[in-house]
Amino acid sequence: MGRRGNKKGRDVNGILVLNKPLGVTSNAALQRVKRMFGAAKAGHTGSLDPLATGLLPLCFGEATKFSQILLDANKSYLVTGKLGVQTASGDTDGEVVKRCSFDDVTRQTVLDTIPAFLGEIEQVPSMYSALKHEGQPLYKLARQGIEVERKARKISIFKLELLSFEGDEFSLAVRCSKGTYIRNLVEDMGAAMGTCAHVIKLHRTDSGPYSSDMMVSFEALDEALEKGGHVEIDRLLKPIDSSVADWPSVELSETTAYYLNNGQSVQVPNSPVAGMVKLSLEDGTFLGIGEILDDGKVAPRRLLKTS
Repeated sequence: MGRRGNKKGRDVNGILVLNKPLGVTSNAALQRVKRMFGAAKAGHTGSLDPLATGLLPLCFGEATKFSQILLDANKSYLVTGKLGVQTASGDTDGEVVKRCSFDDVTRQTVLDTIPAFLGEIEQVPSMYSALKHEGQPLYKLARQGIEVERKARKISIFKLELLSFEGDEFSLAVRCSKGTYIRNLVEDMGAAMGTCAHVIKLHRTDSGPYSSDMMVSFEALDEALEKGGHVEIDRLLKPIDSSVADWPSVELSETTAYYLNNGQSVQVPNSPVAGMVKLSLEDGTFLGIGEILDDGKVAPRRLLKTS
């Protein structure tokens, strides 16, 4: 009988910015990468549908403490919608439930519709989303033919740009807040144009501090493993503090860091006035994140074990 609590895998710490391929679930992608790294602990930062491709940050080891920050981050997408057809899921994976005429829809129609969807808007989540109802993901209920009432949620669309319009297809560049469902956005725009629509292509280009030029493919991971095993593949990881790269920073002395690591709030000269901050030693060693309290002290919020 083995010892309880034994970990299977290496202590890997960092963030992989994966280019998720078409037809793979986020969890399947995560498990494959986890096996490649031989990692003991890993998690993704918000699902991409099998239909969707692109940027999916994967957190390993201590970086999993910062998954929620990346879940809450703004994101950017390239999406192509098809006019005249509505599907059960809002994308090509769902069965066709309605066909509509789109003869009157032109490029200008799309341009005229865009302003109504910019800024803070309300969106009713799809039944094919991962939101839960009484512990069950909505998409599981939807597949059983069950529909439940969903409350509209406030989201923000910061950018909505028409890239192309040809025949029955239109492509958009979207930048949005967390919790935005692009399938719903395309469906709602279709309805606003007097027709129906669904998503046929979806590619995430940005998530929080990460952009397309940072993405790593499965092919690159295979190549790194073959070239130099775990030593080489580990080089593809971003450091944990990259998840908060744009946050204000507070530098701590060794003594101050000691008290912070013991759960105490500390006074640090020249700290920001308020809000969340990244914490580091004077030599640049990342310690975690903290919060500036009303009295000006820095309180620990999420610290690395290694600190």
